[in-house]
Parts: sequence; structure tokens; C-alpha cells
Amino acid sequence: MTDFTLKYCPSTLKEGFDTFSPLALKRLFGGKVVNHILPFSLDYSAKSISEVQRISISGVQEKVSLLLEKNVLRLIKANEHGQYILKPIPNSRFTAVDEIPANEHLTMQLAKQIYKIETSENSLIFFPDSSAAYLTKRFDYQKNSQKLVVEDFATLAGISSLKGGSSLKYEGSYEDMAALIKKYVVAYSVEIEKFFRLVLFNYLFSNGDAHLKNFSLIETLNGDMILSPAYDLLCTRLHVSDFDMATEDGLFSNDYETESYQANAFYAYDDFLDFAIKIGITPKRAKNILLFFQQDYSQTRQMIAHSFLSEETKKIYSDLYFNKLKLLGYSYLKV
Repeated sequence: MTDFTLKYCPSTLKEGFDTFSPLALKRLFGGKVVNHILPFSLDYSAKSISEVQRISISGVQEKVSLLLEKNVLRLIKANEHGQYILKPIPNSRFTAVDEIPANEHLTMQLAKQIYKIETSENSLIFFPDSSAAYLTKRFDYQKNSQKLVVEDFATLAGISSLKGGSSLKYEGSYEDMAALIKKYVVAYSVEIEKFFRLVLFNYLFSNGDAHLKNFSLIETLNGDMILSPAYDLLCTRLHVSDFDMATEDGLFSNDYETESYQANAFYAYDDFLDFAIKIGITPKRAKNILLFFQQDYSQTRQMIAHSFLSEETKKIYSDLYFNKLKLLGYSYLKV
């Protein structure tokens, strides 16, 4: 087993920990003391990029189900339900492919800690050779092992793998997705603001793979449907040359474009304000949410610095973030 020392908690990224912090152990493992080095290695073969119609990082990642038995994570056996999903480095030709786990972990932690977006609990964890994998705790099982109903937006839109779901998941617009929330969610006014915040976050951190299957509704204990915790958040631009929006029609339905987009051909403040109003958020609330996302938080820069990305990739990640922050602060109508 390779001996390597950590300086930051591999889950919360807080300084001064050479393994999981107590807070991380509580959130991930119910307080059980679990080693940040897995007791096994994997021999797997993920899909190659050529096997998917559109380059999708999540689509080529190997996903392995794990159980926590006493204080040890292990692979599930036949007929067992996994409590955790492990995503090792993909066996694919992406740029900086070995940094995909650290990228997803950082982006998920930024969403949770800085931007107050509910996410699935997650961490980096390491194989005996010190290579990293992304670990996330499943949110669709209760403590009594009862499974909650979870439906992704591709399913809600009537798209299945039998109907070309691997490519159709990119169809439509975020306005179309908002319409699905209005159709299936009773507490629409609450959940649509969560959705808007998630769309803004994906734009700010260059997640060009936030398609229909990466948004879901989950059943509450009362039987209602709400947005599930966020998952599969990462800065895809580090690894592929993709678009600002995963949906083929972007923010709006019916080929609608703002005056700002027609003039500049990029999304900025005016587009997101118009989008928020179109999906039912009041102008005042929309402006307050946009103001929150326009701030350059020192904690964001600190978390990037504490991440497990290489120094070169941290710089690229930061540059992409600052570029989008600038665009989000730009208003064509106020120029």
C-alpha cells in the first residue's frame, strides 16, 4: 500500500486533516470511522468515447456499488443494495482524465458549501496505489432500506434508452425542464427557485453536461415530489470542448432569444433574469438570486486551492470560473 499524506479532509476540503474529518464521517458514514484508503483495487473497462453519440463524461464513467460493513467499504454481492456509488478514473481519452474525480468532488463541494445547493453527500477516496476515485452516498434509500421513488427528467419527458435516450437526453431547453417541474411538483414556487440556482451554478462552473438525466425529482415521506439533491456536477470544460448549456435549445423554448443574446451570442445577466421570470420567479427574487451568484466569494477561491486538482488544473478551473463570473455580471441593457 502506497503511503501518502493528506493536508485537507478528502470530503469537506477543510485544512488540518490527514483523513476524513469528524464532520465528514458523520455525513458520509453515520459517524463510523472509515479509512480514506479503500481495502481493494478495481480491474475494469469503461466505455470508450467512440461508443457514445455525444461526448458525456458521466456516460463513460464506470460506476461501482459499495456497502459499508462495520467500518469497511466493500463491493456489493448478488441481490444486495449498494449504499454508495464509486466512480474511479475513466478509461477514456479525455483531457486531464485522471483529474475527473477531483473535479467532480470540488464542484460538488462548492455547490454545497458556498452556493447552498443540496447535494448528495460525497468525497474523494483512494485506492491502495493512491489513485483517486469519487465516492457519493445514495440519497434514494432511507435508513430502513426503503427505496424512495426517483424519476429523472428524461423519464418524466417520456425519453427512454429504447427511444434513443443516450442522445435525446440533450434535447429541449431548461424552460422545458421547468415545465416538467410545474407539471409534477406541488410546491412549484419553492422548487423552481432551487432549479434556477442549479442552472446558474452549472453555467458559472462550466458544466456542459447538465442534461435531462442529471436532474431528478424524488418522493418525500409525504408522497409529494421535489427536486432531488444535485449530483454529477463537474466542470466539463476541463476535459472536453463542450457548450455552455447541455440542452440543445439552451435556456429558452421556441427559439426565443433575448436582445442581449442576439447582440453578443453568449448568455449573460439579462438572459438569466428573463429566464427566471419566464419560469415563474418574481423579478425581485430573481435579481436577489442573481446578485448572490455574481459575488466572488473568497471561500470559492480557497476551496479551489484546497482541492485535489493539480496546480495547473486549478489555474484553468479558476480562469473558467472568473470568465463566467464576468459574463454573469454583464448586462447589455445597462451598457
